[in-house]
Amino acid sequence: MVWILLYLFIIGLFVGSFYNVVALRLCKNESIVFPGSHCVNCNHKLSWYELIPVFSYIGLRGRCHHCKKHISLQYPLIELLTGILFALSFYIFGFSYNTLISIVLCSIVIITYITDSKYMVILDEVLVVGSILILLIYLIFEGIVPSLWHLFDALIVFLIMVLVKFLGDFAFKQESLGWGDVKLSFIAGLVLGINLGIAYIVLGSFLAFPYALYISIKKKDSILPFGPFLATSLLIIFWNYSAISSFFMTLLGVV
Repeated sequence: MVWILLYLFIIGLFVGSFYNVVALRLCKNESIVFPGSHCVNCNHKLSWYELIPVFSYIGLRGRCHHCKKHISLQYPLIELLTGILFALSFYIFGFSYNTLISIVLCSIVIITYITDSKYMVILDEVLVVGSILILLIYLIFEGIVPSLWHLFDALIVFLIMVLVKFLGDFAFKQESLGWGDVKLSFIAGLVLGINLGIAYIVLGSFLAFPYALYISIKKKDSILPFGPFLATSLLIIFWNYSAISSFFMTLLGVV
């Protein structure tokens, strides 16, 4: 098991490096294939030894080998976080198709962290690909009928989030939620179901509240990127699905 965790961690490091490219280039409408990896400051084409996740950043002391400009700490942090989340997925679910779903969710979460925090955007491409992959996993391991129920749950949670957006827009007389946040709820409904899909919205709002309060006091003109908080809520509930589901059933007096 230790070797599998280590293997997934290493895979996550390299995949995280790729997710940095995906997030930053797609937000700029650039190709994720061409040109190859390069310094964003001087366009120096990176050699293989400059592309080793985390270690290259440490070896280069956080600076481009060619122009000596500072390299954002975002790159090694995202690589490390992706590696950790991939390994945690297997640690939590073991040899289960939920591990595959968790890895897909972690990928969506990582890219959402980057794009929504930096550009206030949640990429449609990422949500569409993630939804298709999760549905395929359900089709392979659960069959057609359960997969259709997952799809039904996804649509209901999505419509609930649409309603929340419209009510929020009406109440605040401005955009209360971005459509990316609304679309992310489709994936939440897909993997959590309706009840925990609603819990995902509540928990995401709870996680965002301290930061929302801070920026409302310190930076009155700032806009809150809600996606990272919703994405974090999604992972927390999915990783603790059984415990949280049992809690709500007890709370409702079902058991």
